[in-house]
Amino acid sequence: MRLVVQNDKKGRLRLRGARLQGARLRRARVRGVVAVLAVAAIASGCAQGGIAGQPGGGSPAAGPVPSRSADAPASPPQGTRPPDSTRRPDGARAPDGRRPQSAQQAHAARVAAARRWRLARVPLVPPPPPRSKPEITTRKGFEVDGHEELGLPPVFTTVPTTRKIVFLTIDDGAEKDPAFLRMMSDLKVPYTAFLSDYVIKDDYGYFERMRRTGTGLHNHTLHHRYLPALSYRRQQYEICGMQDVMEERYGVRPALFRPPFGNYDRDTLRAARSCGVRYVPLWNEEVFVDHWEYREWDRKIRPGDIVLSHFRGRGEWKGTMPDMIRRFLDKVTAEGFAVARLEDYL
Repeated sequence: MRLVVQNDKKGRLRLRGARLQGARLRRARVRGVVAVLAVAAIASGCAQGGIAGQPGGGSPAAGPVPSRSADAPASPPQGTRPPDSTRRPDGARAPDGRRPQSAQQAHAARVAAARRWRLARVPLVPPPPPRSKPEITTRKGFEVDGHEELGLPPVFTTVPTTRKIVFLTIDDGAEKDPAFLRMMSDLKVPYTAFLSDYVIKDDYGYFERMRRTGTGLHNHTLHHRYLPALSYRRQQYEICGMQDVMEERYGVRPALFRPPFGNYDRDTLRAARSCGVRYVPLWNEEVFVDHWEYREWDRKIRPGDIVLSHFRGRGEWKGTMPDMIRRFLDKVTAEGFAVARLEDYL
């Protein structure tokens, strides 16, 4: 017997549909094979060329490459998005107009930035901000008479946390080094600035550029005076006057205040509270271009420590602000600390 094909319209349509379906299946198989070959080629290239700091990878100029946050697992569970990925599920662009990066792209960018700024290691990525803020209290021995009864702002040198993080704070604003802004933006290292009007007023725009990158700008008084030598009203003028400058120039009245030299009395904290200040962070370590100084006897960095530095350059230091940042980052990274944003914990 021979196969008889019905020579009608429905039969021709069914035959044409079967042919189209077969063609689609063949094209899908070809695409699958190409995709598998492409993945294999990429994996082979990574194993041979790699990223610096990974096994078999590139130049060691940037040193070891930690690719995770200070207390995150080494890799995300199968099928989940890495915590530092900025990809969006809808494929939309980021608010700054740039396309979002994958976790691998973000890591490669950190490696390149660390090499560009001659760091010994790639800075660790801080963990996400805590959902519940830690309770901030005044450090023992830093109280003034009636501190709690008067509801005065807490004075502290360390944020209570078990996470291996530190906070970088930089005071006054005397040095305005464009390379410093480029370095911090490139490395994406958070920091907090405490500003005095008498040294920033010649270039408010420098600190506006800083603010646009997410850096917190806070109060360090108008003229950087030794506050305990002043009357209550004069201290209030120094602190509230700087609040006014910050609001006029940067649109915010800061919640954080650091007294010049770290010196204060009860009138200082009373004046600060009257000006809207909520916290008085001091510091546990200070970093310079060529050395560190410590408040604690054992000279060790602890989780949650606040680190102080200053806006200084070759006029007063044996180096530049990027040199200071390099010293700071090389030490904290080598000891397993990430740099977090202070405001996220207050």
